[in-house]
Amino acid sequence: MTTAPVYLTTTIPYVNGRPHLGHALEFVQADVLARHYRRHGHQVRFQTGTDDNSLKNVLAAHAAGIGVQEFVDANAGAFVSLAGPLSLSVDDVIRTSTDPRHRAGVERLWQACASAGDLYRGHYEGLYCIGCEAFYAEAELSAGLCPEHGVRPHRVAEENWFFRLSSYAGRLRDEIASGRLRIEPPGRRNEVLAFIDGGLADFSVSRSNERAHGWGIPVPGDPGQVIYVWWDALGNYLTALGYGTDEANLNRWWTGAGRRVHLLGKGILRFHAVYWPAMLLSAGLPLPTDILVHDYLTVEGRRISKSSGVSVDPAALAHEYGTDARTALSPWSGNTATRCCRRAANPRGSSWDWQASARGRKSRRPLASAISAAHRKRSGRSPRKPTATSARPGRGLWPNPSGLVIGRPASSSTRFSQLWSRPAGSWPPS
Repeated sequence: MTTAPVYLTTTIPYVNGRPHLGHALEFVQADVLARHYRRHGHQVRFQTGTDDNSLKNVLAAHAAGIGVQEFVDANAGAFVSLAGPLSLSVDDVIRTSTDPRHRAGVERLWQACASAGDLYRGHYEGLYCIGCEAFYAEAELSAGLCPEHGVRPHRVAEENWFFRLSSYAGRLRDEIASGRLRIEPPGRRNEVLAFIDGGLADFSVSRSNERAHGWGIPVPGDPGQVIYVWWDALGNYLTALGYGTDEANLNRWWTGAGRRVHLLGKGILRFHAVYWPAMLLSAGLPLPTDILVHDYLTVEGRRISKSSGVSVDPAALAHEYGTDARTALSPWSGNTATRCCRRAANPRGSSWDWQASARGRKSRRPLASAISAAHRKRSGRSPRKPTATSARPGRGLWPNPSGLVIGRPASSSTRFSQLWSRPAGSWPPS
C-alpha cells in the first residue's frame, strides 16, 4: 500500500459576506477525503483559506462604510469559526491579504511566466461580471446576463497584461484526455475538453490600479497595475506550500506529492482546469493530479450565494442538528476515494436543494434517517444534538488525525483559528 503524500485543497472563498451552507458542503466533502486518505496511511495536508484581494470585497466594504482590511478581517473570522461546528481536520489556512507567504509566491509565479515569454501588455475591451471576477463573451451570456449571477456585466476597456493561454491548448488537452489530469465527474471533463476544442484565447491577468481601488498585489515592475484576482487566488495552492519562501515544503507537498487534489464548485471549473494548469505549465511546475467538481446547493430552487442574498447559516444548522449531522453533506457511502469524489461531485445528477419551510423540514426526515443508519453502521451511534458534554474536543464523528482542536462551539478559541495569524511555515505536521 502506497503512503505517498496527498495535498488536498478547497477553493478559497471571497470574504465579501458571511459563509453559507454551500461553503460548508465543500469543506465537509474535503474533510471526508482527507480523513479517507489518512485512514489508508497517507500523509495528508488539507489546505484552505480566504480570497481577500477581490474587487467585490472592496465594493462590499465601501457599501458597509468601513475600511477594506477591517471588513475582510471580520468576514474571514466568520469562515474560521466554522471549524468547530463542522469538526474540520484542516492542517493549514492562508489569507491572501495578510499572509507573508502569499505575496512573495504570487510575484515569483508572475516572474516565472514572464521569463517563459507568456506575459505581454495589450488593450482589452469586454463584458466583466464583478460577481465572477471574469470577462464574458456575448455568446456566453444568457439573455445578456451572467449565467452564474443573473446580472448584466459591465463593459470595460483598459490596457492590461495578458497571459498566452492560446499557446497551451494542445498540451492541456493531452493532459486531460490522457487522464494524467483527472477531472471528475466525467461530464465535467468533457465540458473542459469541449471548451479547449472551441479555441483558447489569451486572457487578461491584471487590472488597472484605479479600477482595483488600490487593493491587491501590484504587478512586479508595473505599479500602475494590480495582479488579476484569479491569478492571485489560484496561486494560493502554491504559496501556502512555500513557493518563493520554502522550497523544501513545496517539494514535499507539491512536487513530491503522490496526489495533488483540488475540490471545487462547477462554476469555477474553467479557472482550475484550464487557466491554472496553463499557468503551471508556463512556470515549469507539475499539474494537479485530480480536479473534483461538485454541484451547487439551492434553497427552494434558488442558488445559495452571498451576492444573491439566498443563504443558510451552516453554524446555526450545526447547533440545531449537531456536528455529526454534517455527514448529510458528505459522500459517506463511498468506500474508495474515486467513489467518494463522484458522489461529492454530483450525488443526484443535479444540485442539492435545501427547503427551509415546514414542509421542507418534513421532507428531510428520510435524509436524517439515512444519516442515522450510516452512523449506526460505522460507529454504533446516531447523531445527536450537541450538549456541553458532546461538544468537547474528540467527540466528533472521527478522531482527529492532525491534532487540531475540533468539535468545540464556534466561539471557542481553537488551533484552527490561531493558524490564520501564525508565522509562515509554522503549521503543525513535520
